[in-house]
Amino acid sequence: QVQLVESGGGLVQAGGSLRLSCVASGRTVSSDTMAWFRQAPGKEREFVGSIRASGASTVAADSVKGRFSISRDNAKNTVYLQMNSLKPEDTAVYSCAGSFGTSRYTYWGQGTQVTVSS
Repeated sequence: QVQLVESGGGLVQAGGSLRLSCVASGRTVSSDTMAWFRQAPGKEREFVGSIRASGASTVAADSVKGRFSISRDNAKNTVYLQMNSLKPEDTAVYSCAGSFGTSRYTYWGQGTQVTVSS
């Protein structure tokens, strides 16, 4: 059983940066594909991007390409989401998730709130 805990969220002004962390416990997730999602109030959950065990990452959401990046530190069992040039529309709860041996993400964190003020 893997537990994920996100941190690093908060209130930031537009144009600022935040780095979110997702720490896994229970077992190593170095062989897992990890992902970040976000959900804004009144909107459906949006897939932000993912990172494979190899370290190859993909930022899928067009709205954040060029501004967000995903990385991982397997020694720390941690995945990161670096967010730059933040905009008010990036305000959301950001959650990480993981999968192993399946295309579905089977374990999730509780999420961390990011609020971007204009």
